Amino acid sequence: MLLTSDAIAAPAAKAPTPAARKPGSHEPVPLPFDPAKLHGLSAAMLTSHHDNNYVGAVKNLNKVETDLEGLTKDAPGYQVFGLRERQLTYTNSKILHELYFGNLGGDGKVAGGVDKRLAAAFGSAARWEEQFRAAAMALGGGSGWVVLDASYSTGGLDIYATSGHSQSLAFGQPLLVLDMFEHAYAIDFGAAHAKYIDAFFANVKWDEVDRRLAQADRVIASLRV
Repeated sequence: MLLTSDAIAAPAAKAPTPAARKPGSHEPVPLPFDPAKLHGLSAAMLTSHHDNNYVGAVKNLNKVETDLEGLTKDAPGYQVFGLRERQLTYTNSKILHELYFGNLGGDGKVAGGVDKRLAAAFGSAARWEEQFRAAAMALGGGSGWVVLDASYSTGGLDIYATSGHSQSLAFGQPLLVLDMFEHAYAIDFGAAHAKYIDAFFANVKWDEVDRRLAQADRVIASLRV
């Protein structure tokens, strides 16, 4: 097909601008799986985790955003800082919980290109799992998250462990997220966090992890243009 001069000169269509979201309007995302069908993780624990801890974080984030919206220019610094710190904490809690639940509901069998990428980054997929489990065990009895991240800065994969919600890789895509707060496992396992980690790995939805990796690769490629 021949292109006219007008067609050649036409600018590329711009991506639509996302609609502005009203502060305090976040809605919880339902569990993306049937909690009765996971292996070794009870429906009671998963539902409690989702309905209390995750939904609680969403509600708190909405309240903090509403409070921030109501601040005046004369608000004292300690109030501003306190709300901003809580905003980051609840935002990350919301995001990490959604990623955590989103990478559950599978059969635990590595699928897609992520297997080769783990081997390239860590020597073998088995070595990666050994290091990821070690990071999780180190948080047992306390609190925190273990995250396999794709770095937008380096393009590589790495494991990060944090004791709270407000620490994360500043510029990257979480690929696999493990919640190591006691509320994630105590109902089923008490203090036996090693058994919880085993159950987590048995339920990882690796095709979702692979989808996130493909998404991260597209972003990384665009950043290098």
